[in-house]
Amino acid sequence: MCGERDRREFYYGGTALSRPVGTDWSAEWDDYLHLRENPAGRSRELWYHETGCTAWLVVERDTVTHEIHGVRLAAGGRS
Repeated sequence: MCGERDRREFYYGGTALSRPVGTDWSAEWDDYLHLRENPAGRSRELWYHETGCTAWLVVERDTVTHEIHGVRLAAGGRS
């Protein structure tokens, strides 16, 4: 990854959710596409390094304190 960077280099991509299995429409797909929780506290989020290495990252962040607890490349991401 590109190392420590200014937050302004990144684009927020939403909560990091696990995609349902299969391609047929189901209640799981409906929930995945339309229902979102917005909890206070620790959350997994997708961030895109837009002005840098163009990697998608999964960031574990506290939405109350903004403390970062972990960062990893998203599946299939480039570094």
